[in-house]
Amino acid sequence: MIKVIALILGGGAGTRLHPLTSHRSKPAVPIGGKYRLIDIPISNCLNSNVRRMFVVTQYNSASLNQHIKNTYNFDMFGHGFVDILAAEQTPNSVDWFQGTADAVRQSMHHLANHDYDYILILSGDQLYQMNFEELLKYHVEKKADLTIATIPVVAQDAPGFGIMKVNDAGLIESFIEKPKAEQLQEWQSAVPDSYKSQGKHYLASMGIYVFSKNFLQQLFNDHPSATDFGKEMIPQAITGGFTVASYSYDGYWTDIGTIRSFYEANIALTDNIPKFNLFDNINIVFTRPRLLAPTKIFGTWFNQSIIAEGCIIHAKMIERSVIGIRSRIGEGTEISNSIIMGNDSYETLKQMTTSGKQPMGIGKNCYIRNAIIDKDCRIGDNITIHGSVALPDEETETYVIRSGIIVLKKGAYIPNGSHIGLKM
Repeated sequence: MIKVIALILGGGAGTRLHPLTSHRSKPAVPIGGKYRLIDIPISNCLNSNVRRMFVVTQYNSASLNQHIKNTYNFDMFGHGFVDILAAEQTPNSVDWFQGTADAVRQSMHHLANHDYDYILILSGDQLYQMNFEELLKYHVEKKADLTIATIPVVAQDAPGFGIMKVNDAGLIESFIEKPKAEQLQEWQSAVPDSYKSQGKHYLASMGIYVFSKNFLQQLFNDHPSATDFGKEMIPQAITGGFTVASYSYDGYWTDIGTIRSFYEANIALTDNIPKFNLFDNINIVFTRPRLLAPTKIFGTWFNQSIIAEGCIIHAKMIERSVIGIRSRIGEGTEISNSIIMGNDSYETLKQMTTSGKQPMGIGKNCYIRNAIIDKDCRIGDNITIHGSVALPDEETETYVIRSGIIVLKKGAYIPNGSHIGLKM
């Protein structure tokens, strides 16, 4: 049995995902109507028999802590756990995490009482399904000190990743973090013909690492001031003559780093056969069991959409959209190419009729396209929200426009008759 502990990095402030990260950490951002991003790496671990996990967090971690507490409870005989490791002041460090390597370094003392030989380091903001058992076996077979999961990418995407050159034995000979476009020609790697035909000549780091325990501790001892894996630790491991292997992954993987990538990853889930499969008996995506009522639908025309539990929908049309838990959508409303995150709770009929506020949800005769509606929004009647790449980036009190996507902030109130975005 391979003895391993997983450390899932919660990321920094998530400014590129603003405003979705204004009140929550990146791993706590809702995805797919009923899940959160943190459910993806945790589910991959559980499906791979990796049952000891720490989630390392720093920013806005309250909702993430609550989600993990309410979701991942193991029986006392299984010895599995998902625990939160929040940034903290210690006698050895009074600073918050300065980077990926620093976050792991400051968390290592929490692992002292656990029996393990390998540390699996994952990101909390990626969408993929990987069998970590195969990754760990590959690491052991290669007798590697460090194994990096890699994926082929095109030249346009390569400057956003750590890029490496790999020899015929599957070992990494050189590595560069986020190369400039003019440097790319010398960083092409030998890849299968199927990738060459797609223009994917570069091997990129997925931010998924397996470290042998003693080697990681040695790296920390030898480089006490290094704070980042990609910029410092990995190049030092390669130039130091250690065995650094590349684990080539050929499945679907995307990094949820921006509003555009988040939007596209969600909308892609509505495809006829999506690259990320939620409908799988083996690679199950786990999340909190909310025990909600079934969704009710009244006269709505649907096409290519995902509808979560607990919704009450009177809309005229919903197409190529993700409708999240407890969503309420009024008569005559049309929604397309949008993500509706839903609500954290229900309002009673009395609250809706006597509070003097617009009820939570989307009102009547609205038109919503190319938008992300965060949770608990109050959208009135006869409202148009139309995103387009023709729109400049903008931020107001209630919404943000990024890369043509209109994002309503959590709890936003949009009064009757309002118009946001492209003119009809």
